[in-house]
Amino acid sequence: MTIVFMIIVNTAGTGEYVFPPLRHAIWNGCTPTDLVFPSFMYIIGVSMWFAFGKFDRQWSAAAGWKILRRTALLFLIGLILNNFPFVWKNWDTWRIMGVPQRLALGYGLASVLVLNVSKKWLIWVSAAILLVYWALLYAFALPGANPLEAEGSAILRLDKWLFGLNHLYHEQVAPKYVIAFDPEGVLSTLPAIVTVILGWLSGNLLASRKDQKDLAVRDLLVFGLICGFIGLFWDLFFPINKKIWSSSYVLYAGGISMILFAGTIWLLDVRKWWNGSGFFISIGTNSLFAYVLSEALVMIMYVINVPMGDKVVNLKEWIYISWFKPIDAAEIGSFLFALFYMLVCWTVCRILYARKIFIKL
Repeated sequence: MTIVFMIIVNTAGTGEYVFPPLRHAIWNGCTPTDLVFPSFMYIIGVSMWFAFGKFDRQWSAAAGWKILRRTALLFLIGLILNNFPFVWKNWDTWRIMGVPQRLALGYGLASVLVLNVSKKWLIWVSAAILLVYWALLYAFALPGANPLEAEGSAILRLDKWLFGLNHLYHEQVAPKYVIAFDPEGVLSTLPAIVTVILGWLSGNLLASRKDQKDLAVRDLLVFGLICGFIGLFWDLFFPINKKIWSSSYVLYAGGISMILFAGTIWLLDVRKWWNGSGFFISIGTNSLFAYVLSEALVMIMYVINVPMGDKVVNLKEWIYISWFKPIDAAEIGSFLFALFYMLVCWTVCRILYARKIFIKL
């Protein structure tokens, strides 16, 4: 479900017309779209609990090498996507961080923690990470700057020192005003580790209640509500904000992920309602491939030029204008393109699923 929604929100027909729930919050706040990325990281954490069973959920050289390999490969995939399809060009402006890079670092660092720290201490370590991150934003912001805004923040200062402004994400915030700020920055990856750990702890809880799924649902709902309300309370002092991955955002989004996870278990394992679930299983079993495909395919469409009347447009724009804009020139047409594009990606994944091909790192 997360992958399907991720593709839809990432590929609107036109950015000019998008339903508000399908947009990211401009800065502080949280829309349904802002829940997609942390949900993905949460699911990684849940999966880690079961995947590391082969290592008895203990640190070992074999586990360490596998974690390092997966982390490096996922980070490399993100680097390539940042300059795809012209990976041999624009080296001086090649963005370093990105979504797969955050997934890689979150997975890698969280894996080291969960395999070396007991459950009790893992909770305390997670709380310490969230508090230390909050303190770091204030301690290392530029003097006089708002530590919770982009410009002058500790996040931007560290990324600028590590990579330089040319290798950061650039966002146009006004007609003639573009700022360099990476929403997947190095420092803001720190609290994202806790998002993965919340998934790990949920996997632990689920395993402990494997014969009592109704109680697993209850416990996930309780802990999800607790995390969500703590996040809302913390929002009064440290605003919920995806772009800086604020500590309040970690708990708020993590709590909602727990609640949605509980709802999924209730539907599938308690109520045994599997009708329609195959649609999501087909794409979920190749989730990383689906994400990479959706990103790479649209980038290819952007560089293919198609004549249209007295001008030339890219292939994505041509499809939208030719097929979907005539249906509706506003939000509905833009949404229908996103739905169509998601179904194209789903079809590829469905073929792989039918042939039992699962692409993993």
